[in-house]
Amino acid sequence: MTSATILGGIAGTTLTADEAAFFREADPWGFILFGRNVESPDQLRALTAALRDAVGREAVITVDQEGGRVQRLRAPHWRNWPAPLTQADAGPRAMWLRYHLMGQELRAVGIDSNCAPTLDVAQDATHPFLLDRCLGSDPAVIAGLGRAAAQGLLDAGVLPVVKHMPGHGRAQADSHHDLPVVDADADDLSGLDFAPFRALADLPMGMTAHIRFTALDDRPATSSAKVVDLIRRDIGFDGLLLTDDITMNALPGSHADRARASIEAGCDIVLHCNGDVAQMTPVVEAAGPMGPDARRRADAALALRHAPQRADIPALLAEWQSLTGAIA
Repeated sequence: MTSATILGGIAGTTLTADEAAFFREADPWGFILFGRNVESPDQLRALTAALRDAVGREAVITVDQEGGRVQRLRAPHWRNWPAPLTQADAGPRAMWLRYHLMGQELRAVGIDSNCAPTLDVAQDATHPFLLDRCLGSDPAVIAGLGRAAAQGLLDAGVLPVVKHMPGHGRAQADSHHDLPVVDADADDLSGLDFAPFRALADLPMGMTAHIRFTALDDRPATSSAKVVDLIRRDIGFDGLLLTDDITMNALPGSHADRARASIEAGCDIVLHCNGDVAQMTPVVEAAGPMGPDARRRADAALALRHAPQRADIPALLAEWQSLTGAIA
């Protein structure tokens, strides 16, 4: 049975025999790639094909390709995209072009999902690790730009993953290292932080935030049944809900503990980005097989995955450059 996981424990640019055997047995729902897995277009096409061969199906393969600091595919083989915040003033058409061109690049090497756009609301206290990855400080503007970005990816045959639900913008700590704690009241959070996610609640996939809201629960959002219920009921998101990477230090306990707590809280998929076969094994066991609701949501997401639209790439790139004044 398909495991409720997306796994990223691929050591290098090719799939080893041990990794392939493990993935065949574990049968994760999907995979995530990182810079260590990327060398050239031909190499990446071979790797994505090998991953799908290992599980015997067209598994989703995702990546963090936001642009700026968070971009796994880079020059000389791919365009280096500016940070999202630097592009926000150019408007929705420029954002659609940017993410459509990015999606075309991804789909050409077998990657059919992107962990973007970031819908977190930039604020005075937003930690630098997140700030320039945001699309602005006005929830309505962020929603419009986020919609354009998501549609650009979808039109390229790439499933977007909006992040970080229900909102990471108030974080004053880097969740890779520490658990951010936010003391804002529930009404302020709902009116500002949650608003862009509410506006895009129809999108197929989302990622949780490793952040604790004292007004909501004493647990991090990723492992909080109260926050996941808020994402489902208040925000209205019925898409496939992924955890952020459970190897980040914001979460307590072992990786297996984190995986189990996230599934028990109501997340559909555990994202485990870093670790070898020995480290991935207990995570797969703790996450267990996908439940019926997770399968329904996953099937709905996969139904939106299609061949990329035919595109005049040079013309679209020239238009994007004229709107932004940028070069990629």
